[in-house]
Amino acid sequence: MAKDRNRHVCQACGAVFPKWQGRCDACGEWNTLQEEAPPPARGPGPAARAAGGRRVEFVGLQGQAAPPPRIPTGLAELDRVLGGGLVPASAVLVGGDPGIGKSTILLQAAARIATAGRRALYISGEEAVAQVRLRALRLGLEQAPLELAAATALRDIAASLEEEKDAALVVIDSIQTLWLDALDSAPGTVAQVRACAAELIRLAKTRGFALVLVGHVTKEGTLAGPRVLEHMVDATLYFEGDRGHQFRILRAVKNRFGATDEIGVFEMTEGGLVEVPNPSALFLAERRGNVAGSAVFAGIEGTRPVLVEVQALLAPSAGGSPRRQVVGWDTGRLAMLMAVLEARCGLTLGMNDVYLNIAGGLRIAEPAADLAVAAALVSAATDRPTDPETVYFGEVGLSGEIRQVAQAEARLREAQKLGFAGAVLPRRLARGGRAPVALEGLRLAEIGHIADLVAPFAAKTGRREKEREAAKAG
Repeated sequence: MAKDRNRHVCQACGAVFPKWQGRCDACGEWNTLQEEAPPPARGPGPAARAAGGRRVEFVGLQGQAAPPPRIPTGLAELDRVLGGGLVPASAVLVGGDPGIGKSTILLQAAARIATAGRRALYISGEEAVAQVRLRALRLGLEQAPLELAAATALRDIAASLEEEKDAALVVIDSIQTLWLDALDSAPGTVAQVRACAAELIRLAKTRGFALVLVGHVTKEGTLAGPRVLEHMVDATLYFEGDRGHQFRILRAVKNRFGATDEIGVFEMTEGGLVEVPNPSALFLAERRGNVAGSAVFAGIEGTRPVLVEVQALLAPSAGGSPRRQVVGWDTGRLAMLMAVLEARCGLTLGMNDVYLNIAGGLRIAEPAADLAVAAALVSAATDRPTDPETVYFGEVGLSGEIRQVAQAEARLREAQKLGFAGAVLPRRLARGGRAPVALEGLRLAEIGHIADLVAPFAAKTGRREKEREAAKAG
């Protein structure tokens, strides 16, 4: 029988190599390969069959199962992202940049769960108990019956959790600080993170408590450690936003018990993270009307309609390659949209520096924002403001056509609720198309091509030029 050889695992991406090399061929990082012992062989071989196994029961597709029970966190926005609350015996991974508020929101949620009569345990591997108490005092949570501990050794944490039979919630802050003495690698490496997470998830499944793991992120914004960690947990939540900005966006990118791409909006204050029940009003609170380069986008985040302001600024390029600076949107999609405006509408945008910003710190990923971005670009290029009481949504194709998007009625209702009087949206399909509900007091402008959006701005610019010429002649 061949002897098992040690393998070399990249600590950046988790790729496995038979021997050491300076550069990882999978992710391109240097000096990230470390030697590890191979995992024990497992599989349904003759020895496993001889040991005896229990027959797996197969059932049909018919039948109903009760929805999983929920543990309310006391934060409505967090419950929305989780799908209604924490599920017992589940594992949730929360990631985000340092200082964005991961520990704050989990401390608030754990304290509220403990105050509601359930037992909550908070284990910190980055801070001492005194530091956690100081944060709780600042947040006004010092009276909550929350149980704290500071530990990094997985054996000690596992032994303690094995004896806890009535815990409803266990928070580990963070998974990168834990270490297992059976492994030679340092804390935070691929092997340590994978082994520690697997043991904690096993405890959560067997003991029935909800487990929340805090994960660090890399400079690219992805969770540090192996990608397999995201597959091991039941839900993965990302904290978005800038530390210098007051808004925080909690987004679900994976959820086995609820909808994905659901968001929760919070505002960072001196007393911690405060829920924002109506994010549209907050994102548009500082908006100024009648300013060129601004348009309001009616978007959908998960199941919630959200209205945000799209801002565009064009400036003559100082020379060389024009700059394309984008915050909150896809840079490649901006380049495609500018190419469509130049090729299909005759606008000259390529020699200008273009700056695009989604106000409020929200990141937009859906293609429905194309029409609002195009409106902001055309408004900035012609120096003519958009209608301040109009919202825009629709996908733009390469031929300039405006394509349909989902949940048009929900977008229109949100716009009407916030006092908007009009909407520019895609034209309904000739066959099988369903027109959006005509809401009272809301005028709809259905367009089928990007040229229909540019024409009003060009007409306004033409009239302005004629007025200037007439004033000079007079």
